[in-house]
Amino acid sequence: MNKKIYDFSGKKKIWFGLSLALIALIIAFSVIRGVEIAIEFKGGTIITYSYEGDVKSSDVQSDIETLLETPVTIQQGENLSGDSKTFSISFSYDQGLSSEKQNSLTSLMQEKYPDSNFEVLDSNDVNPTSGREFFLKCVVAAILAAVLIILYIAWRFKKISGWSAGVCAVIALIHNLVFVFGTFAVIGFEINSNFIAVILTILGYSVNDTIVVYDRIRENKKIMPKASFTELVNVSTSQSLTRSIRTSITTVSTMIIVSVVAYIYGVESILSFSVPMIVGMIAGTYASLCIASPLWVWWNERKNAKTVKSKK
Repeated sequence: MNKKIYDFSGKKKIWFGLSLALIALIIAFSVIRGVEIAIEFKGGTIITYSYEGDVKSSDVQSDIETLLETPVTIQQGENLSGDSKTFSISFSYDQGLSSEKQNSLTSLMQEKYPDSNFEVLDSNDVNPTSGREFFLKCVVAAILAAVLIILYIAWRFKKISGWSAGVCAVIALIHNLVFVFGTFAVIGFEINSNFIAVILTILGYSVNDTIVVYDRIRENKKIMPKASFTELVNVSTSQSLTRSIRTSITTVSTMIIVSVVAYIYGVESILSFSVPMIVGMIAGTYASLCIASPLWVWWNERKNAKTVKSKK
């Protein structure tokens, strides 16, 4: 065999240790710093103002936070019905925003920026119930997808201990999703609908990479019937390495371009999708090569050791 064989399985302690250390850091960071939850999941108020001229969002944010005594999020946009611009101000408010507070807020904007013609376009209280129901449905969908992945891989790869392969693939998926969550937590992106979209996308992307490696293992088991689990995984993973890296580079490069353009134009809604996608795709390639297959080797070697021990 001309292709260079890398010892992926032999270095499994390094891979597992590295992943566990990074996951521990993500958990610690999330606990210490906290995670931003979007208004659709925790409830609050969204007010949209139209204005003219140039106004710094940081100044507006500071003024509003001083008045309401609560953190706010501001998004700038264009008013499609005219030449004015818009500010969408969202913040968590347990009992909604009273008419008196809203009038005070509008008066503040008009007094601070008299030449900008601040006017209220829309005001809504967001009920967190619908957001929580949506989040719960997504969690149920992810769990169902994980169960179906295990069943599918168990059936398709039954000749290479399919059940263990399916469980290891799902563990690798969970590993990837933790890294996606960590990206949101570390950068400070809100956990919102983009988070759900990235999670569901990474679920499909990562499992495809893992299945390609399992396919190689199944094919090589026929060619190398006397090979050990370690040899099978090292050969199969090395054969899949170039394909996995090329696929990852193509998709990651595309997301990097999207992220750069979004950063230049200040479109955070796109950044909060593209940046976690980059991390998720890199983590997915790494997990398929260095987590799922070595974990499968560890599982089956331990299982065989127990079987031999019980026969003695």
